[in-house]
Amino acid sequence: MKKAELPSICLIISSNDVPIKAERALKSGIKWIQLREKDLPRRDILYSALKLKELTDKYNSILTINDYLDIAIASEAQGIHLGQDDLPIDVAKKLFFGIIGISTHNLQEALKAEGKSADYIGFGPIFKTKTKKNALEPRGLSMLSLIQKKIKIPIVAIGGINFNNLEKIIKCGCKHIAVSSGILLGDIEKNIEKFMNILNKPYKK
Repeated sequence: MKKAELPSICLIISSNDVPIKAERALKSGIKWIQLREKDLPRRDILYSALKLKELTDKYNSILTINDYLDIAIASEAQGIHLGQDDLPIDVAKKLFFGIIGISTHNLQEALKAEGKSADYIGFGPIFKTKTKKNALEPRGLSMLSLIQKKIKIPIVAIGGINFNNLEKIIKCGCKHIAVSSGILLGDIEKNIEKFMNILNKPYKK
């Protein structure tokens, strides 16, 4: 799979979602999972990553590890997702040869990530979110539209995305989203079906 060929949905999960919820999502068509774990010891995160890699391989899907380059390398994940305070992109590229994504929150950060040859950027939060602790204020749709016009690499919108606002994201020109509770809370299979139906619906620009 080429770096540019990113699936439209990146499902963000924690170790608590491995393996049961992760496999249900993969069975239902999710092709990209990001393991985001902030609180557990490194050894436990690695264990989750290794289990998750078995599952993503089984379903021919991408695994991205949030923050921890050593765990991404040890688990043979296809991608690493870095925050603004994590390892610099140019250093990460010397050690990791897979997909490298960067979290960004404004145009300056997005341009810098693109200039450093990130494979994609995560941008947000677009809407209010309860999933992430100490989340920033929402960046909104107008800022997402501006980022879409200025940035050439893939942009993954994140933050409070659900069935009610997904069409607004798409109409900004954004082709990729990152979702956690919007899929994992409730009926996972039905939630994924709803998301995919909206994403696959034809839209007028």
